[in-house]
Amino acid sequence: MVEMVFQAMKREAAEADKAAEDRTAGRAMRRVESKAQVLKRRRENQHEFLYTLPVISQAGQQLELFYNPDLTPLGGRPEIYVRGGFNRWRHQQRLPATKMQPSMPGGVGFLKATIDVPDDAHVLDVVFADSESAQSFHDDNGGLDYHIPIEGGRGTMPGLKVVHVAVEMAPIAKVGGMGDVVTALARAVQEEGHSVEVVVPKYDVISYHQVEGLYQDGGFNHGGTFVRVWHGQVEGLATTFLEPENGHFWRQCIYGRGDDHVRFGFFCGAALEYLRVRNVQPNILHCHDWQSAAVSWGERPNNAKVAFTIHNLNYGADLVGRAMATCEVATTVSPTYAREISGHPVIAPHLTKMFGIRNGIDQELWDPSIDEHLPQNFGPEDVVQGKAAAKRELRRRGNLADVDVPLVSVVTRLVHQKGIHLIKHAAWRTCESGGQFVLLGSAPDPRVQVGGTVPCYLLLCCRHHVWAVADYWPRWP
Repeated sequence: MVEMVFQAMKREAAEADKAAEDRTAGRAMRRVESKAQVLKRRRENQHEFLYTLPVISQAGQQLELFYNPDLTPLGGRPEIYVRGGFNRWRHQQRLPATKMQPSMPGGVGFLKATIDVPDDAHVLDVVFADSESAQSFHDDNGGLDYHIPIEGGRGTMPGLKVVHVAVEMAPIAKVGGMGDVVTALARAVQEEGHSVEVVVPKYDVISYHQVEGLYQDGGFNHGGTFVRVWHGQVEGLATTFLEPENGHFWRQCIYGRGDDHVRFGFFCGAALEYLRVRNVQPNILHCHDWQSAAVSWGERPNNAKVAFTIHNLNYGADLVGRAMATCEVATTVSPTYAREISGHPVIAPHLTKMFGIRNGIDQELWDPSIDEHLPQNFGPEDVVQGKAAAKRELRRRGNLADVDVPLVSVVTRLVHQKGIHLIKHAAWRTCESGGQFVLLGSAPDPRVQVGGTVPCYLLLCCRHHVWAVADYWPRWP
């Protein structure tokens, strides 16, 4: 009998392991498919004015590069030259300025150039100009250059060093959506083979139980005070915490003390000084919203390029405008939001730098089949049982009746921009209709009161539970 039970347990464990392996393989396959789709869309978008033959070029072979200047800033120029390199300009082989030739008789439309690709190339990097001179008029894709994937390269392509400078990072120091994006984007870039580091203030309210291997690593002087340096791992990301002894981040909060512009301005300077004194050589500095905008116009180590992300233009427009003027590229949280803010006076002069990239979620952190925050993991095959277990636990924590009624969830910052009056209205109507309403949010403005104003408001500490249990998920602006 004991042997039968043991064998049954072994079979169940093996089945569970097989299911976990299948889910892991599925996630990996989705990432590969997503990357392939992105590359395909990129080729399609460029195909009108730039493409190669063969379309998927191979290392160690020749390719023909086709370019139509009439659809670019070089339209109408009598001569076009291409200059290039490989592996994000870090390969020793370079393509000197080469005059492009007509691809068809008459010299109308596409021009072409033949390029020998080395066998250890993974990316072809090109820019175009109207002469061989360094002072020529050029098309460098708005400062980003054009990068064309090469397949079959020998060895691996060295990754970039990317440093995020931010004042929020989920899950350890999060107020709004910025914290989620910083973590998810850093993880996505790291998965592409790049070296990523996140630099954040060392608040006294950080969830330190979610920081692995935290240790102090000396410090440096900046702005009249000593700044301690700490290192740790957050969600698999190398994270550096800066703790100035002037008390800027010993406030029992992230925002809301009336001098945030002073505190975060100091942090930006300290972050750049940290990179300098520790000889960190980033290729890319990525700063977020007005809070770390000053990184864009500070003294950059290694002549790094700056990417600037606008999460919310409702705050710090002057600082955002200055960052827009000094960064190489700017992004915002969706194509729709990019269009909405395109006419703003701090954005409009720099529209050629702006790209709207829709926010996504980290499919590993939020996968209910492996989410350690849930009482029971679940996938497509047992979603009903898994959601039921999560609902029971959430209702227990929130002292809600464990009854079979629809449950509506909202996770948002409680600020005017999010439509607090609409959230209240939705809560009342849900309760009047016999449902339950769960709210997870924080209000930086103490005048915003939610507790007690609506019977079924519930303030919780775990977003994973709230997201996992919802029958309905309203989309708030």
